[in-house]
Amino acid sequence: MNSEQEIKFSILIPSWNNLPYLKVCIESIQKNSFYKHQIIVHVNDGNDGTLEWVKSIGLNYSHSNENIGICKAMNEAAALANTDYILYLNDDMYVCPDWDKWIWNEVVEQGDEYFYFSSTMIEHSQSSSKCILSPYDFGKSVQTFRESELIAALPSIPSSDWNGGTWPPSLMHRKLWHLIGGFSIEFSPGMYSDPDISMKLWMAGVRNFKGIGKSKVYHFISKTTGKIKRNNGRVEFFRKWGISNSAFYRFYLQMGTPACKLVEPKHSFAFRVSNFRDKLKFIGYSIKGAKSVIGL
Repeated sequence: MNSEQEIKFSILIPSWNNLPYLKVCIESIQKNSFYKHQIIVHVNDGNDGTLEWVKSIGLNYSHSNENIGICKAMNEAAALANTDYILYLNDDMYVCPDWDKWIWNEVVEQGDEYFYFSSTMIEHSQSSSKCILSPYDFGKSVQTFRESELIAALPSIPSSDWNGGTWPPSLMHRKLWHLIGGFSIEFSPGMYSDPDISMKLWMAGVRNFKGIGKSKVYHFISKTTGKIKRNNGRVEFFRKWGISNSAFYRFYLQMGTPACKLVEPKHSFAFRVSNFRDKLKFIGYSIKGAKSVIGL
């Protein structure tokens, strides 16, 4: 760690009774970061000892007595941020050495606040996403995590930059956070909040949604969302923005393609066909929802 530097990022980590993973996440930040950072945990519930542990090591934190979801948790944690850069990180991620240095280099090169950068996830199981490096199995849980093997293998894992940075770890300037109002609580507890916040940034003028290949994190995929009632974020996104999240990723963010300067998408034949299909799906969802309300 470059101890002489000022604190760079306010790292926001929502956590819901996931203490073993949170410990590994925090420890990786502390030992693998090039710069100093403010770490802020939002503790949802915390009856597994999370709240006591966060207090014991002196982290900044916000707390709710029950799980309030990612959107509200992020907004509460962001209120404690004291740097100009807000970074969203999942509690089941291990940040690799110098992950933050490569992001900061991009911030300096950008020269203004109009960006949204993501690190690149490494996952143990095969992913269909071009943005995720997989399968690279260094353990499916913190109990089986082979940290030293991961560190040794990093130089041989691909490092290309890509378009469509929208998933955590994700970084934006605090000016833009306040401009767009943080996370939209209509997407609570959080499904499809990632494309929504990216669309809000797009509308605010951001065109650099870069995934940074050299900035890597290992993702355990230890999801706690299976315990909650999910919002229908897909329908909510279409209702709010008039296109599907998949069309936004494909035509606007060009997710998974080599990094480049993004521009307003042309209304090509493929774009129009996709939008027409999305509208038909939305009508179907609306009819299905209406039938359920009236008991048909």
